Amino acid sequence: MRLLLTLDDIEIALGKLPGWRREGAELVKSYRFATYLSGIDFVNLLAQSAESMNHHPDLYVSWRKVTVRLTTHSEGGITPLDIQMAQNAERWSKAAELGQKVDATAA
Repeated sequence: MRLLLTLDDIEIALGKLPGWRREGAELVKSYRFATYLSGIDFVNLLAQSAESMNHHPDLYVSWRKVTVRLTTHSEGGITPLDIQMAQNAERWSKAAELGQKVDATAA
């Protein structure tokens, strides 16, 4: 069982995650990329990380923009796994924008 975070815990975590916000029981951020393919690279990196964590975000892809929505469905809200996935998303967005090849399963 994963423990739900309190609103205070969520706010503290969001203070360290620029651009992320809470919408109900989800953490949400939209990333913008210089090219469409940079956004797709980001999705691929995040998907690899999600598979290794067995924690899968909802991803919405549009032209040069990817929106990430995180929640722990089994717990009905935000858990430490969502914070960890948001931290990974920050890392992978930078790598994708720079065209870096990284092992996203190592995070």
